Amino acid sequence: MREMAYVWHLRAKMAEQGMFATTDLQPLLGERGVVLSREQTYRLVTGHPQRLSVMTLVALCDILGCTPNDLIEPQIVEVSHRRVAGEALAVEDGVPEASRPVTSLRTKINRPGTAR
Repeated sequence: MREMAYVWHLRAKMAEQGMFATTDLQPLLGERGVVLSREQTYRLVTGHPQRLSVMTLVALCDILGCTPNDLIEPQIVEVSHRRVAGEALAVEDGVPEASRPVTSLRTKINRPGTAR
């Protein structure tokens, strides 16, 4: 199965332009009509945004003189097959685990105030 991920290069692109503090970005965004709080700007720079408006992305590209491809690097991660209950993981003593009988253990619930 393939899982989508990405690398967010905003901080590196800011550094290339000589901007090292998140507060450097906030007034430049405001000039382009994107009003973010100090905390939102900090999370945008230091984190990996899950949601990003197109207007914010366009403003960032304008400020940094780059394209969206320079800010967002898609990565495809191959995820290993998830195991299904009773599926073989290994062969032990020449007998595959899947051919062994699946047993379950009964759970005993001890309620407060009862003897064990």
